[in-house]
Amino acid sequence: MTEMQRLKKEMLRGAVRENVELLDDRVYLERRFRRAEKRWRWPVRVLSAAAAAVVIFLSVNAVSTGGGEKPEVLVVTPRTAFQAPLSGPHQAPRAIAPALFSLEVGKVVLDPGHGGADPGASAASGLAEKEVTLDVARRLRALLEDARYKVAMTREGDRGLVLRDRATFANAERGDLFVSIHVNSIPRKDARAVETYFLGAADGPQIEEVASLENRESGYALSDFRRLLEGVYAGVRQEESRRLAGEVQTSLFAGLHEANRELLDRGVKSAPLAVLIGTEMPGILVEVSCVSNEEEARLLARADYRQRIAASIFQGLRSYMDSREPAPRTAGRKKEKGS
Repeated sequence: MTEMQRLKKEMLRGAVRENVELLDDRVYLERRFRRAEKRWRWPVRVLSAAAAAVVIFLSVNAVSTGGGEKPEVLVVTPRTAFQAPLSGPHQAPRAIAPALFSLEVGKVVLDPGHGGADPGASAASGLAEKEVTLDVARRLRALLEDARYKVAMTREGDRGLVLRDRATFANAERGDLFVSIHVNSIPRKDARAVETYFLGAADGPQIEEVASLENRESGYALSDFRRLLEGVYAGVRQEESRRLAGEVQTSLFAGLHEANRELLDRGVKSAPLAVLIGTEMPGILVEVSCVSNEEEARLLARADYRQRIAASIFQGLRSYMDSREPAPRTAGRKKEKGS
């Protein structure tokens, strides 16, 4: 390290200590560092961590003439007053609703659950979940394409895919919506039900069990989850997923209840499902029926019932898409009475 590099690092350390001693709040500290960055043209980055510490990354290479030293990390813990939330004019900006922009849905990615060596849930008759989900997805694709939407499917035939590959495919396709189709199996054999999930914390022990079963073949390593979970609760994606789940669940129950009068509406639930964690667009997982119920399994074996499922999901998607379209612009102000 040259004498000039050592001197610059000592100067920056001194500036950090001085600022921490004098600051009253986070905005003041950031403002001082930004001013120093412009003056000395050093790459200084201030981050707020969950513990309200300030972490300053100093890149030695940026102020050298080509040395290969590693960046140095300096951690400064602020005072108690520094940890208080900002108020008044320094409040964090409120989230911007996507509805304020003309963000149309152009492509939907459909994900038929299970496949290949993984049959999913099975009925006593031998009907496998993987068969039902693929057939329903194909029918739904036809309806969406007839309505001029682009559609991509994570699997076109009977092949297995880990959850990571499904999410990677959806992201590569740059889908606007992600719909994972599944068939439920629950302990109560007499129950017939539909339910829809969006990404979030588990709504109780039973949902944790569901998530654990669905996440078995995730294909992710432990090291992947830090990156994945950073975006899990990003407000916009989660809220849009919740809205999408609500529209699809309402339509699915209404459409199937006509042909399945004992059907239960188990509603919309949040769960930490790996296939939804990995996708970058609003997404849902739909449990379209219970294969564990013998009567419902017989319905699922029928082509007309599968078509009804596809049509009901389609109507829910259309309802969500229509709600996102901007209101038509009026031609002009109405004439006042008597003018």
